[in-house]
Amino acid sequence: MKLINPYFEILSKVDGEEILKSIEIAGRTCYKSEDKITEDSAKKFVQMILHERHHESVIEHEKVTVKVVCDRGVSHEIVRHRLASYSQESTRYCNYSIDKFDNQITFIIPCWLDIPEGEYDQRLLNENEEWFKPLSHHYNTFDWPENYWMHTIYDIEKSYNYLIKELNWQPQQARSVLPNSLKTEIVITYNLREWRHFFKLRTSKAAHPQMREIACPMLDKFKELIPIIFDDIEYESN
Repeated sequence: MKLINPYFEILSKVDGEEILKSIEIAGRTCYKSEDKITEDSAKKFVQMILHERHHESVIEHEKVTVKVVCDRGVSHEIVRHRLASYSQESTRYCNYSIDKFDNQITFIIPCWLDIPEGEYDQRLLNENEEWFKPLSHHYNTFDWPENYWMHTIYDIEKSYNYLIKELNWQPQQARSVLPNSLKTEIVITYNLREWRHFFKLRTSKAAHPQMREIACPMLDKFKELIPIIFDDIEYESN
């Protein structure tokens, strides 16, 4: 099995200045003030229309596409956002027991566990390192949650492979044993107004910690790429 941390990749070619100019053209159409457009008027106009007049519909004309690699549980929350387009790795058609996937399942490391990224097999799980202490000594305790979690997902991978290779189940059948920690890749396209809504909800202290693990650094990147649109959205650090 392979264990990785979540990450994201912005797929769109984002030119912040051009996006602001496009929004200005759309917004000034409402007021028929196109004659006031200059080379450097977009930033001031968008700031005014967004933060003073709260006229957010004009930023719906621009979109950004991002690929997120996270666990299935986080992806279930992401797709709750309605004004969107999604393309997600399919557990119906992906057979993780074949060479294409290096004959192993990839899982996302929960951010509250101290486990390094890497590939693991049963031999490594039995080594006497502090996060892999023998499970039998702590079976009914939470003294070693890393150890408990690691052995659980190892058993899941073992069961998944057995169902496919020995019982001839299809991937869409064997996926019934897969956990929320399964790695998934999801391509997300939102317009800028929906991204604002996403960040307000998903960077909140009330959001799931694994969601914040993705959403907070993504918001920081959006602020860097498209200032004015996202600068007013703040979040508390852990």
